[in-house]
Amino acid sequence: MPEKPIRVLVAGLGNMGRSHALAYHNNPGFEIVGLVNRSKPTLAPELGGYEILPDFEKALNDVKPDLCSICTYSDSHADYAVMAFEAGCDVFIEKPLATTVSDAERVVTAARKAGRKLVVGYILRHHPSWIRLIEEARKLGGPYVFRMNLNQQSSGPTWMTHKSLMETTPPIVDCGVHYVDVMCQITDAKPVEVRGMGLRLSNEIAPDMYNYGHLQVIYEDGSIGWYEAGWGPMISETAFFVKDVMSPNGAVSIVMDPNAKSDDIDTHTKTAVIRVHKAETGPDGKFLRKDEDLKMDGEPGHQELCDREQAYVLKAIRENINLDRHMDDAVQSLRICLAADESVRSGLPIKL
Repeated sequence: MPEKPIRVLVAGLGNMGRSHALAYHNNPGFEIVGLVNRSKPTLAPELGGYEILPDFEKALNDVKPDLCSICTYSDSHADYAVMAFEAGCDVFIEKPLATTVSDAERVVTAARKAGRKLVVGYILRHHPSWIRLIEEARKLGGPYVFRMNLNQQSSGPTWMTHKSLMETTPPIVDCGVHYVDVMCQITDAKPVEVRGMGLRLSNEIAPDMYNYGHLQVIYEDGSIGWYEAGWGPMISETAFFVKDVMSPNGAVSIVMDPNAKSDDIDTHTKTAVIRVHKAETGPDGKFLRKDEDLKMDGEPGHQELCDREQAYVLKAIRENINLDRHMDDAVQSLRICLAADESVRSGLPIKL
């Protein structure tokens, strides 16, 4: 007998929530039993037949889903997730997992207590090119230097979304958890110190918020890394996308299409080319090998990545995949980024 579809309630219909809802709609392993959003958003035609419910707790009690997909703003993540676990649901939750480390740990504790699955929306973990980047970097061996950023010259609706996000979360936390997670997958060493700096470049955000930030991480094996993120109409598009890993044995880098735009959501995951550089030299001091360019043709776009991510959620539930490392990594990357935010506000380095 074929397995029954997993009944899913999707909360939050912003950009990611709409994409995940489409992924559930198009996957026969899922059945959408409700969409939760406070307003009536514009949805793809395929989603037009689903009822939009205004209140998550009431929807959870009324439709009794098997899985809750939490794609709301991050300040509601922890409470909604714990509520879902207590109702016996599995949970997919968009990054960041929460807005505090204690809330993130509360979510993980609730998942383990309930014996349910928790998958955090680290979409790069399902991208074949990023998986390859991590593999090539690990082959080099550490210690590493990580150089990463994602700046977005946003305007119009995208800037409105960014301003809404910054009501609770600065860019180096909201986006930073993705790329700090990549760093932590490459080096298994523990982070020991975090430093951060930030600047408010717009009068359209709160006086205590900043839309440009930079964090630095020091790991116990000597590896170091930085991540930079800025949002807004004033952000430069020069070198807005840097993904580069160096070690004593060489470097692995993403070479971006020079025509890419920072506000294009597909740009945020596309790699175009992965360049592998080996540092080994011969008796004449010259390199023994030319740089190798790995062409990443046929890369999945944003929607296909969301489809892959939700296919993994289905697999994790049905095959009872152990997600302990996944959950611990999500807390660790959030801990680093929140320490950077604390450093920005205090002006002091934070020991972990």
